[in-house]
Amino acid sequence: MSNAKPIYVIGHRNPDTDSICSAIAYTNLKKAEGTKNIVAARAGQINAETKYALEYFHVDLPLMVSDLYPRVKDIMLDCDTVVTEKDTLRHLGKVMQDNQLRSVPVTDDDGQLTGIVTVSDLAQRYFEELNFQNLDEANVPLKSVVSIINGTVVVKANENSTVLGKVIIAAGGKSTVGKLLSKGDVVLVGEGRFDSMMESLQHDISCLIVTNDGIVPDDIIAEAKGKDVMVVTSPLDTYTAARLINQCVPVGHIMKRRMTSFSSEELLSNIKGTIDSTNYRNYPVEENGRLVGLVSRDNLMVPEPEKVILVDHNERTQAVEGIENAKIIEIIDHHRLGGMQTGDPIYIREEPVGCTATIIANMYWQRDVEIAKPIAGILLSAIISDTVLFKSPTCTELDKKAAEKLAKIAGVEIGKYGMDMLKAGSSISDMSPMDIAKNDCKEFRIGEYRILVAQISVMDTKEAMDEKPQIIESMEKICEEEGFDMCLLMVTDILKESTDLFYVGAPKTLIGTAFRKDASGDSIFLPGVMSRKKQIIPQLTEAVSQITK
Repeated sequence: MSNAKPIYVIGHRNPDTDSICSAIAYTNLKKAEGTKNIVAARAGQINAETKYALEYFHVDLPLMVSDLYPRVKDIMLDCDTVVTEKDTLRHLGKVMQDNQLRSVPVTDDDGQLTGIVTVSDLAQRYFEELNFQNLDEANVPLKSVVSIINGTVVVKANENSTVLGKVIIAAGGKSTVGKLLSKGDVVLVGEGRFDSMMESLQHDISCLIVTNDGIVPDDIIAEAKGKDVMVVTSPLDTYTAARLINQCVPVGHIMKRRMTSFSSEELLSNIKGTIDSTNYRNYPVEENGRLVGLVSRDNLMVPEPEKVILVDHNERTQAVEGIENAKIIEIIDHHRLGGMQTGDPIYIREEPVGCTATIIANMYWQRDVEIAKPIAGILLSAIISDTVLFKSPTCTELDKKAAEKLAKIAGVEIGKYGMDMLKAGSSISDMSPMDIAKNDCKEFRIGEYRILVAQISVMDTKEAMDEKPQIIESMEKICEEEGFDMCLLMVTDILKESTDLFYVGAPKTLIGTAFRKDASGDSIFLPGVMSRKKQIIPQLTEAVSQITK
């Protein structure tokens, strides 16, 4: 099987700066404490603000993990046993017997996967040995014939030449032998049958094999040299030698070139139907034409689930796709509990602070683990982002104290760096209306309603308001195509500390009830509102309880 699975530390879909930076910082903390095979990950593309922070402190992007669904690579077996197209059937049979295999992948000389050969293919060939075999199309080199029968060359010829006819046993009299032979045949003659040897040489054969280490008279040798026919002696009896020659056929002659193969990244759910509808025991797994492993019908089991640590979220609707197939082992978050269930007791750290990074920074200090300058920088960036430079009502004294300590380690002045970072993330000139409508979006299940709430922070709302018709159209498309009851967008003005809330879907009375505003249009102005967590979701939750009474 493949190596041990990693533990992914991962934030929510459509990640913000806190989601990304907390994943990186917590992974670093776990590594410092001795956790092996742990990887910082992300469930989506980063925004301009996060990009600025990572580049400023020279920190690499986390690994992109689009989903956690079981894939072929999760059940793939190592494939150390292969044969090439040029290997003989005798070699193939030995490989199958020694390794107790019923099928073997076939590659060319460059290691590219070209086919698969099964024990059934080999058995069929053995049945065919009951008749004389025409080796013309099999491209069997004469040197392979010599090798497989432990032969000794008495008269040389071009050993790289291929057999152009059948394997014939010259068992009858002189007249009978002559009727059997054709151009290019390989003829086996028993010891002492000198007349059959000479007669065979008169029919333009390619090779004369004398079995049981029989003597080859001088006149036979001279005749063979004159006709450029290879003469070989073998210690084997005639029947055994004939059987072995048929086994020097290359694997490429009997293998299946049309095979069912999979990519290591294919979903298991997508390949099960193919496996059920075919009768193969093993299926090659290839990447860019090269064999990387096998999938066995006998081992098509439910793989070990991915292990994940969730940061900055704890709701299934916000988690990476396929979270239901994963094993959650920890949660570090600062949001409401969202109903996530686990099969075992796990470590959870939930605190009512403005940012997950604040929790993680304190975990470093509480566990006496040094925070390196780059890690301090991205933790600070996350706090600045989530608290909007301490202006958000979610900001606490713990956030401010953590930010001050981190700024000293990172070597930056909070006000200047914070404003530069927020400015970098506030421009929407390069964003499409759909990008704006989905920026930093999170899904919430509130009562019977499925609601998507996105947020974008700007220095001036004019640009967003000018694009409002196109943004509203994109939000309607999201509702229609993705099945949301309502789609909301917070256009938050950092300097004025206010939000223009765009909304589409139904019931609009939910918006009016939540914010005590006329909600007959498609947007409302909310002065002093900057936090989705504290000033939008609780109000919507209360409004749902009122309108559904």
